[in-house]
Amino acid sequence: MSVSSLLHFVAIGRFSRAAAITALCVVAVLCASLATAQVQAPESDAWISLFNGEDLDDWTIKFRGEEVGVNYKDTFRVEDGLLRVVYDEYEEFKGNFGHIFHKDSFSHYWLRVEYRFVGDQVPGGPGWAFRNNGVMIHSQSPESMRLQQEFPVSIEVQLLGGDGTEERPTANLCSPGTHVLIDGEIYRQHCYNSTSETYHGDQWVTVEVEVRGNEIIRHIIDGEVVLEYTEPQLADRDGDARLLLEAGADPMLSEGYIALQAESHPTDFRKIELLPLAEEEEIQQQ
Repeated sequence: MSVSSLLHFVAIGRFSRAAAITALCVVAVLCASLATAQVQAPESDAWISLFNGEDLDDWTIKFRGEEVGVNYKDTFRVEDGLLRVVYDEYEEFKGNFGHIFHKDSFSHYWLRVEYRFVGDQVPGGPGWAFRNNGVMIHSQSPESMRLQQEFPVSIEVQLLGGDGTEERPTANLCSPGTHVLIDGEIYRQHCYNSTSETYHGDQWVTVEVEVRGNEIIRHIIDGEVVLEYTEPQLADRDGDARLLLEAGADPMLSEGYIALQAESHPTDFRKIELLPLAEEEEIQQQ
């Protein structure tokens, strides 16, 4: 019997008092087990550093309103061994959303990213973009984006920082031009929160993502799965996704580029590592 079924029968009084207590104990144990489920990246010497700490030679930049390759106002930089998103040359943010794409496309892999938010949001940045960045996976290429396109069609592992008081989980899901299945049901809303804790201040945070083509994607913090979904796909009602479909793209997303965002809040990245996974490798069960 599933957890939801146990709760249902308890609620409608189908169990005796003793049986109900027993059922609730079972629910508590199951929930605790789920909450502490751990998965770990495979032990391997095959990790690849996508960012070399020295330059952006393996990366391509695309800003809204700019041609591919233009680093608008020197926003993306390498300083002190960090890949930085910097806004010191901006007087005001005017919708200049940017992304920096790694040169290679990937399908099955384990990704590890260390990031932190620093300083103040640039004036004019939207409220939702406060301490907000993201890792785009299964993304379209920068060359295929429209000149005025704000975000690549992709799956976004949203990175959020706390405001010092309110709960604000990180490693969430956002879906520009895409949909996924959550618990077997198509999810059409733009964002879905993970179960992570909130990370306030300028501390470094490590987020991992297990990507298995079109089969399953997991967001992981400290070995705990905080979000899981399946069957990423193009949203046929989205204009940019439709352009890709009309150009012959597979509606089911099994691979794509990895990109980082520039959405108006300064962000540092010090580690961007990837472990390729064999397609036939068995998926760890939670």
